Amino acid sequence: MTDTPVTVLGLVASPHGSARTALAVGAVLDGARAAGASCTQLALVDEAPADVLRSMADADAVVFGSPVYRATYSSLLKELLENTERGRYGESTAPLRGTVAAVVLTGATPHHYLAVDSLRSVLAGFFAAQVLGPGLYLDHSGYVDAGTLTETVRDLAGTHGRALVELAAAVRGSSTLRGLEPQV
Repeated sequence: MTDTPVTVLGLVASPHGSARTALAVGAVLDGARAAGASCTQLALVDEAPADVLRSMADADAVVFGSPVYRATYSSLLKELLENTERGRYGESTAPLRGTVAAVVLTGATPHHYLAVDSLRSVLAGFFAAQVLGPGLYLDHSGYVDAGTLTETVRDLAGTHGRALVELAAAVRGSSTLRGLEPQV
């Protein structure tokens, strides 16, 4: 096992620069930092797609954060995933294979919490990422105001960040887990 810190990339897939989604992803990253990880947070709306793909390939773990619109994650995140290769059918890269992923979705009400499952399924099944479960879905009740999480939610997000680092370290140390491939 290497002494190099686990690297965690937080991606915020809000087309409007959602402070709530960025805050939620940041809280997971705070927990990861507390566990010794090196963390970076990027807003997809501000980044070149090639830079995001490179950052994903370099990370041990990726936190996918998105607001929920019409019962699913944002089109910005869908576009990123549609342009992410998985090393199949002539593709030369697979930036998510052997990577650990976490899902953090935000929404106005609790009605769309199942959107977490669809993103987890795409990451695990289609990309062969090792996905931390359960994912996080935060509605407005998880916030004191637009810039502050409740203490309970902040603690929960921190626990997810620490768990993400532990899972990433386990995957990093296992050639078997890193070697799993998409089946189709």
